[in-house]
Amino acid sequence: MIDGPYFVLTVLGALACGLAAGAFAAFSTFVMKGLAALPPAQGIAAMNSMNVAAVNPAFMAVFLGATGLCAVLAVVTFVLWPDEGTFELLFGCALYLVGSFGVTVAANIPRNDALAKVDPDSAEGAAYWRAYVREWTAWNHVRGAASLAAAACFVLALT
Repeated sequence: MIDGPYFVLTVLGALACGLAAGAFAAFSTFVMKGLAALPPAQGIAAMNSMNVAAVNPAFMAVFLGATGLCAVLAVVTFVLWPDEGTFELLFGCALYLVGSFGVTVAANIPRNDALAKVDPDSAEGAAYWRAYVREWTAWNHVRGAASLAAAACFVLALT
């Protein structure tokens, strides 16, 4: 049975991954659709502004906090190797670390960086914007699903 500080880490991991999933879901379900409906120059400007604003203590505490909690949980799980919940905990940690943090670093951030460099008023900027919205949102779906699945794994480990 998971108890003590290990229990607290698992609950905090579930909550942090769930919060991250909620943020990603909001972007996938309505924010990106709203931005895509704008003229390309306006959509690019708005997304670039949000990308800058996202680097703030509140969001970083959730996103990087979940990353840190998953890393700690994975190490503690390997060290303690509890009788119950081991698979769920390790799978949840892997889902978040690879499917959320890893995808962010490998797919979403490079697209954000490229978007920041385009001329929003150019034909190339408009073309990139259309591809950006499609690709960024697809990868964001992956992040959201991985975060939600990680949270579910942590809850299953506790039951």
